[in-house]
Formats: sequence, C-alpha cells, structure tokens
Amino acid sequence: MIQKSTLYVVATPIGNLRDISLRALDVLMAVDIIAAEDTRNSRKLLAHHSITKKMIALHQHNERIAAKKILGLLEAGKSAAYITDVGTPGISDPGAILVNLVRKNYRVVPIPGANAALCALSAAGISLSNFLFCGFLPTSKSMRRKKMEELKSLPYVLVLYEAPHRILECILDLSEILGVNRQLTIGRELTKLFETIHTCTLGDALTWFNSDTNQQRGEFVLIISGAEAPDKKRISNHATYTLKLLLKDLPLKQAVKITSDITSENKNQLYKMALLLKNEKGGGI
Repeated sequence: MIQKSTLYVVATPIGNLRDISLRALDVLMAVDIIAAEDTRNSRKLLAHHSITKKMIALHQHNERIAAKKILGLLEAGKSAAYITDVGTPGISDPGAILVNLVRKNYRVVPIPGANAALCALSAAGISLSNFLFCGFLPTSKSMRRKKMEELKSLPYVLVLYEAPHRILECILDLSEILGVNRQLTIGRELTKLFETIHTCTLGDALTWFNSDTNQQRGEFVLIISGAEAPDKKRISNHATYTLKLLLKDLPLKQAVKITSDITSENKNQLYKMALLLKNEKGGGI
C-alpha cells in the first residue's frame, strides 16, 4: 500500500521491458507523480505496462531543482516515485542528491530490481566473496589511465561500465596497465536482443572485438579478475644469490641474518633455503 509523503526509488529494466517486478508496477501505478531521468524514455516503459501518470524530469543537470519540487509535493502529502532510464537509480545514475534531500524529513522506500553489474556478475562464472564496483571510468585518457593505476594492485574483481565509442581504447589501456593475462568477462547489451557474454584474457579482447565490429556496439559491463596476492613464501632471486655468496665464507645462521638485513626477506624462509642449499652441496657450500 502506497504511503503519503513517501519517495519510492524504483529499479527499472536494463533492456528487456518484462524485467520489472510486480511490486514496482504496483508502486508506479499508485503514486501521485513519477520523476524520471528522461520522461520520453520512461513513457515507453509505462505505456508498455498501460500506466498513465503525471511525470517530471529529474536528471544530472537539474537534480537539485527538481528535488525541491518533489519535496514540495511530499510536504503536501503526495507520494512520488523516481526512475532512471535503466536499472537502479543512484548506481552510475542520478538519484543520490534527491534521496539525501528527501530522507532528512520524509521516508525513502527502495524498490529493488535490475542492475547491469549484478546481472553480468551472475553470468561470469567467477567465485568471489567481494568485488569492487567502479562504474564508468573517467573519459579523459590521462585520468582514466591514472585510475587504472590505482586499481591494478587491488585483489578484488573489478566491475566497470563502458560506452561503445570508448570500448576499444579502454580495453587497450586495461591491457597495458593491468596486464594481458587478467581474465575478462564482457557483458554486452545485457537482457536485450543481441545480448553477448564473452570471457577471454585482456590480451585477447581486442582481437575478439575486431573480429566482428558489431560486438563494438551497445553498452558494456567489464568484469576483470583481481590482482594476485604476492607470494610471500617465495624468496627473491636477489636474496637467493646473496645467501649463496655469504654461505661460502660464513656460518649458516650468520649468513641468514646478514641476508635478511640486506634484502628484508623473512629469516625463517631464508633459513629453510640455506638448509636446502647446504644439502644440495652434500653438507657444505
């Protein structure tokens, strides 16, 4: 049941118009007014479900002004819903400013539904306990590459959005900065007629895109495997070489201590390595 003076934040389909919940339809039919990122796009969705409702535009360029209008309606006891063009409001879409202003005095009720990032993750076949949602990276090449540098050492699965006119450049930058061996799952036009889900390495992605230019069209979700944690048990080549040199003239414990001081390697690991080297030499080095 719709409550007075309440804002409902409603998730809408990301492509297929039938990917909307019964609860969302109930809300959209019952509220007094619907605010939409683009009223022209949203009217198509509403018409598909035979919903006729008064609408106002609320997008990134007028969010504060439109939010004040909604606040006035809520103050008058009206109910309102907010929808974006696709997916869940506030997730790489407008909505956060509206919600922050409304919740100071009135109730905000989320109506969950479609989300491109989670849709792609569910079909990526990646076992994960955490991921980092990055949304759209900066459009400037230098800023985009700087952001990638910040992300490259993180151990989390990375989830990015990208537009068709930047997809090839983005993939090239990712390959150069994150490395060609990272696993990549590409979700293209999810839930739509030409939906494509493809998994490859970052190094093979450009070849895949260029093999069929149609695959460069549409909206993209990119899922990239996280950075591998450094192998703390592995002793560096420098430390191994240093240890070998010192073991020629020094007792084992002293050689290990000095090697550790020089290279900052773990003493226990160096001690095990020293024993292996000693045994390889038949009891002496």
